[in-house]
Amino acid sequence: MKKNVLITGGNKGIGLEASRLFIERGYHVYAVARDFSGFELAGSDSVTAVKYDLTDLEGIPALVAGLGPVDVLVNNAGVMYALPYDNYPANKVDAILRLNLQAPVALIREVSMHMVAQGSGRIVNNASIAGQIGHPDVWYGVTKAGLINLTKSFAKLLGPSGVVVNAVAPGPAETDMLHVIPDARKKAILQAVYTSRFARAREVAEAILWLGADCPEYINGTCIDINNGAFPR
Repeated sequence: MKKNVLITGGNKGIGLEASRLFIERGYHVYAVARDFSGFELAGSDSVTAVKYDLTDLEGIPALVAGLGPVDVLVNNAGVMYALPYDNYPANKVDAILRLNLQAPVALIREVSMHMVAQGSGRIVNNASIAGQIGHPDVWYGVTKAGLINLTKSFAKLLGPSGVVVNAVAPGPAETDMLHVIPDARKKAILQAVYTSRFARAREVAEAILWLGADCPEYINGTCIDINNGAFPR
């Protein structure tokens, strides 16, 4: 019987690459996103495209209830606005907190009930180096730091029931979000890393797959840095 993985933002970028990798491993993927225009995995029997806006926190229990049992949860969806801290509209603060931080908490709450009942499950949160060293988009950095902390908190809460909860903290990757970063900052990042390039989406996805499917159970509550030497500069 196939295992099911729920991947938020599974329609593009790192989430799309993670979807591909889990399919190759024999999983059925529930890809959750707001827009599936040009979705490269459309029509695959191994993918269920679930159109949903994760900032609608109140609807997440019904969303999860409408799916099959979730064996692996990948909290990948996120947004960065790259706005100055002193001119950050309240609606943008609310949106980034909802999508980047509150939605992962709500999803973990819902899917972990099945995981605890069966005595096993994997949760992987896609954080960021921004959550470790700070970020010009203050609210983005705050949410990613919170994602790392909730990884450790849920590992403590769910680990005794057989649920493994980990995170990855990539530096900038070659995805749509890269276009939001100012050119001067991108140049500084390329000068800081060892190989003068950004992460490839598949490289991050491979780490997510390992944590979601292969890593030892004793690796729990940790965060894997994927930054090519940029941290802790």
